[in-house]
Amino acid sequence: MIKPIELVIFDCDGVLVDSERIAARVQVALGAELGWPLTKSEVIERFIGRSHASIREQVAGRLGEEVAATWQERFEQLHREGVDAGLAPVEGLPEALDAITLPTCVASSGSHDKMRHTLGRTGLYDRFAGRIYSATEVARGKPAPDLFLYAAQQMGIDPAACVVVEDSLPGVQAARAAGMRAFGYAGGLTPAERLEGPDTVVFHDMRTLPALLSDQA
Repeated sequence: MIKPIELVIFDCDGVLVDSERIAARVQVALGAELGWPLTKSEVIERFIGRSHASIREQVAGRLGEEVAATWQERFEQLHREGVDAGLAPVEGLPEALDAITLPTCVASSGSHDKMRHTLGRTGLYDRFAGRIYSATEVARGKPAPDLFLYAAQQMGIDPAACVVVEDSLPGVQAARAAGMRAFGYAGGLTPAERLEGPDTVVFHDMRTLPALLSDQA
């Protein structure tokens, strides 16, 4: 029997804030600059939804530790500049949050500093303050289930009563691995077909999320 929903766990980048487009643009530019030419599609496949540690490991395997350290430092600088130049909430997200009455939290591959910056710039931080969890707090990042299980534990909710809103393949894989239902947001960079799978509802407009949650409650 499917448990009623008791907690909605939101990813941050690409779900709450429209920052993945900035990240993808920066990663393509860094690849060209530092010796690993990548297309936007390759960046989405390799990097989107993954932790800084995972990305750094991939870069180090290709270009060495020194370049990987430079890559991460440059990414953080350029991403921050891009966010400051103009970051907005995901379209329809504020309206969706206003209509969702279930308890919510955030669980992201990004660091707490990064989320304070992006959620702060978009006026969303106070909506989730005290209920924000980062992959830096667990042993393994997405697609491992560690982060979502940790968020559920911290919120005192059975994983089977949690749903996860994600926009990346590693994210929906992590939700499934945690025994949680996934809502795959296909209005961003990741194509809908990459989000499809068991226990996953794929949707394209964030404004429809409250009704989808009600349908599954």
